[in-house]
Amino acid sequence: MDRFLSMGVFAKAVEAGSFSAAGDALRMSSQLVGKHVQTLEQHLGVRLIQRTTRRQHLTEAGTAFYERVKIILAEVEAAEGVAAISGATPRGRLRINAPVTFGIHALSQRLPDYLRRYPDVTIDMALSNRYVDLIDEGFDIVFRVGELADSGLIARALSPYRLCLTAAPAYLASRPAITHPQDLTQHECLGFSHSDLHARWTFKGPQGPITVPIAGKLRVDNGESLLMAARAGMGLLMQSWELVQADLAAGTLVPVLEAFPVPSRAFHVLYAPDRRLTPKLRSFLDFVLEHFGAA
Repeated sequence: MDRFLSMGVFAKAVEAGSFSAAGDALRMSSQLVGKHVQTLEQHLGVRLIQRTTRRQHLTEAGTAFYERVKIILAEVEAAEGVAAISGATPRGRLRINAPVTFGIHALSQRLPDYLRRYPDVTIDMALSNRYVDLIDEGFDIVFRVGELADSGLIARALSPYRLCLTAAPAYLASRPAITHPQDLTQHECLGFSHSDLHARWTFKGPQGPITVPIAGKLRVDNGESLLMAARAGMGLLMQSWELVQADLAAGTLVPVLEAFPVPSRAFHVLYAPDRRLTPKLRSFLDFVLEHFGAA
């Protein structure tokens, strides 16, 4: 039997809950469904589904196999979809979620170019620093900073998220000199609530990473609010390059500890493995990788 076909039949049997229901969905007999599953079990040398007269359930091996099969089937469908619709015009609504600072200072500046290129697409973008569930909240695409959990989503790497440490000249003039990351324990550090940046900051040192605990009177879940506080001389700010570059150019903020750079963070764009790569989704992914993709 065709092993790939058998994998599809197996997945349908799991999702439908029985061989007969899977047979109805696939327009084949329950006996043939069982034969496909049996063929896979013989090939793998393990039992995938335990069946009784009343119910069926996945074995431990069956559960692990099903999770991988879902991804394989989705990837094949996506590849076929790309070939079938490569000449189609992107159209429809695209729901996007992105971190606030990246969304305002980087992505939003590029979106007019995308919409001019694809006038039949409309974008519904939600900016939030919280973790969103792409599937449950109905997004087509999400952007995420930091190391990824094993979510089952398909991730495309973007250029690392660059962070830097800055402060207002007036703040630095009124406080002890900062020549080493450990000096930060004696300073007001503006905490960012939606990551570990509220409790500790890490730098690249000559002998390796240097992590120091930080403290301050202000902690906010929004980088733009922290930027206002830094401009007012309330403390040191560790945020993205996009957020502070205009202030650095104007001199309202200056870099701190340039000899100890802040490690960049992983940055990805993600979408669901079972989400067909429609022209709108494919076009937007290509656009994002064109402008923000890893070098």
